[in-house]
Amino acid sequence: MRRAKLNFKVKISEHFHYWLDYCNSLLAGLPLRAIRPLQLVQNAAARLISNLPKFTHITPLLRSLHWLPVVARIRFKTLMLAYKAKNGPAPPYLMAMVKSRAVPRALRASSTARLEPPPLRTHGRQASRPFSVLAPRWWNELPQNRTAESLAVFKCRLKTHLFIMHLSISTGPLFRQCLSS
Repeated sequence: MRRAKLNFKVKISEHFHYWLDYCNSLLAGLPLRAIRPLQLVQNAAARLISNLPKFTHITPLLRSLHWLPVVARIRFKTLMLAYKAKNGPAPPYLMAMVKSRAVPRALRASSTARLEPPPLRTHGRQASRPFSVLAPRWWNELPQNRTAESLAVFKCRLKTHLFIMHLSISTGPLFRQCLSS
């Protein structure tokens, strides 16, 4: 019985995250009121998996399940695409949208792996939403963990950073290991 319950939780979690992550980078830059329905669905799925009442506080539950909130998942997916576009395993159209910042002379900032934001054009609110605008902005806001030697290390550091940023967790031994690698 216990094994069946665990399989149910794993299946629900996998199915839910597949559905939630499908094209969620297209939601980047939308106002929170547009993303809120997805967050409510994630909260309900977390409560269903954990068999908790409807009004249980969600932050500790998301923390225990190691689930990022929807806004953080969108940022995670966008930054993972930016890393792939910057370091190689991405389609050429994405690589063309992300350009490394060129520093004219040797400065301390030249080793920080920053991205060049596109020139600003004012075409209303929609001008600040595309991947080519948000990816460099969010990339440059990251701490110094932008310079990871592999995708797996970057992914681990990024998820840790987003957990700390969105779920206000302290850096326990698992997170310290991820940050130091």
